[in-house]
Amino acid sequence: MLDAPMIDPRELRNAFGCLPTGVTVVSMLDEAGKPTGVTVGSFTSLSMSPALCLFSIGKEQASARLFTEGAPFVVNVLSTELADLAWQFAKPLEDKCAGVDLTESLVQAPRLNDAIAHFACHAHAIHDGGDHIIVVGEILGFDHKEGDALIFYRGQMQTSAPL
Repeated sequence: MLDAPMIDPRELRNAFGCLPTGVTVVSMLDEAGKPTGVTVGSFTSLSMSPALCLFSIGKEQASARLFTEGAPFVVNVLSTELADLAWQFAKPLEDKCAGVDLTESLVQAPRLNDAIAHFACHAHAIHDGGDHIIVVGEILGFDHKEGDALIFYRGQMQTSAPL
């Protein structure tokens, strides 16, 4: 068996950055019942029947502890106008939801009103993914509206507007 080459994490991140990803905020309640959330760029569909989605989050992120099987959360797909929110939820702030227009969802987790799509979920399964956890969500409800999705590409927020 061949020895695997040493991989430079910075260069690996740069290579992954060649593929744009959508920008979402996954919102939930913390242990005290206070609204919180985390910016996630790894959100994707998994299954139409049953309706499942998935994302990953670093094990070292403070929000990772909130994802347990059955835990409710909402995936909020951000529009290009919401780049500031993406950065707000990416930082380790005391109150990540300060100034954010929130309402309750059908899964007892807050939703960001200005998002262009919402997926109200319960954590269906949590898997180990190296230095991340992979959260599979069972989608219990969703909605969407017009707007250009915010994307992250080569370390920067970008627009998904058509050419």
